[in-house]
Amino acid sequence: MALLEVSNLTKRFGGLVAVNNVSFSVEKGEILGIIGPNGAGKTTLFSLISGFLKPSSGSVLYDGQSILGIEPHRLVQRGLVRSFQIVQTFADMSVLDVVTTAALSRRPMVDAIDYAAHVIGRVGLSGKELETPATLSLQDKKLLEVAKCVATDATFILLDEVMAGLTLTEAEAPLQVIQELNRQGVTVLMVEHVMPIIMRAATRMVVINFGEKIAEGTPAEIVEDRRVVDAYFGEHMDA
Repeated sequence: MALLEVSNLTKRFGGLVAVNNVSFSVEKGEILGIIGPNGAGKTTLFSLISGFLKPSSGSVLYDGQSILGIEPHRLVQRGLVRSFQIVQTFADMSVLDVVTTAALSRRPMVDAIDYAAHVIGRVGLSGKELETPATLSLQDKKLLEVAKCVATDATFILLDEVMAGLTLTEAEAPLQVIQELNRQGVTVLMVEHVMPIIMRAATRMVVINFGEKIAEGTPAEIVEDRRVVDAYFGEHMDA
C-alpha cells in the first residue's frame, strides 16, 4: 500500500477548475517530483494534500487513512508537513528560535532547543543560529525552510519549489540535504521548476498542466514524452 494515495482530486474556485481529477500515489521512501508550467495547479494540489484547502471532490489517503478535513497542524502530528514556495518565517526571531518553534510541535521545550540546534547543523546552517532570517542569503533561507520541516520530526515532507530563485550551483546544497533526508527514511513529494535538479532528485515524476495530470513516469520517460514537451514549449515543437 502506498504511503500517500491521491484519487480523482478536484478543486473548483467558482468557474475555474484549478485541479481536475488528479490521481497518483507516493510510495514510502521515495522522492516523487511534480512538474508543470506556471499556473498548472501544482501549489493548489499541495494545499489540498496538506490541509490548507478543501477539495471539491476526490480523496487523499495517508498511511491508509483519509486526511481530508484534517487541519495542517494535526497533520504535522502524523508526520506530514509542507514548505512554502515563498519563504515564510518570523523575521525578528533568530534562526535557532525559528527552528525551535517548529520543533515544539512534537517535543517539549527541554528537548526542542537541543534538537533544533541539531537540525540546523543537519541542513548546513551551523554558525548561523543567532542570525535573523532577514540577514540570510536566499540559499540559506531555503535551507531554513527545510529545517523547519525536519524539526517537526516529519516522515513525509512536501517541498514547494524549494530551489526557486537559486542558480544550479546554489541549488546543490538543498538537493544534497533532501537526498540525505531521503536516505534516512523521509519520503519526499516536491514541486520544482529547476529541471536539472528535479531530474536528479526524483525517482518518479508527475506532470500537471491546466490542472490535469498529463504524464507520469521516470525522469527519463518524462523528458521523452511528447505531451510534456508540448506543455512546456508549445504544441508541435520540432525535435
